[in-house]
Amino acid sequence: MTNQDKELVKSFEAKLRHLLFLYEKVKKENIKLQELLEDEKKKTLELENKYRSLHGDYTHLKTALIINPNRKDIKDTKDRLSKLVREVDKCIALLNI
Repeated sequence: MTNQDKELVKSFEAKLRHLLFLYEKVKKENIKLQELLEDEKKKTLELENKYRSLHGDYTHLKTALIINPNRKDIKDTKDRLSKLVREVDKCIALLNI
């Protein structure tokens, strides 16, 4: 092997080592980002569950306030109750199929 060939091999080895170093660095960063993504997915799922729970509580509270006899908006109460009855009728109709 000539000197020129030896220099080419050394240059190639150096570039290959550098490339492997960069690969490992990107691989580690990718693992960290995947862990971060999983954490964010868990947080999102928890927030969605909390939202559903709060939304259900809000709906129940709204229904309870409308049914409250001390309220003066009787029309709203009647409309809300009519809507609830229609929903129950739809459920019964689905069960009868």
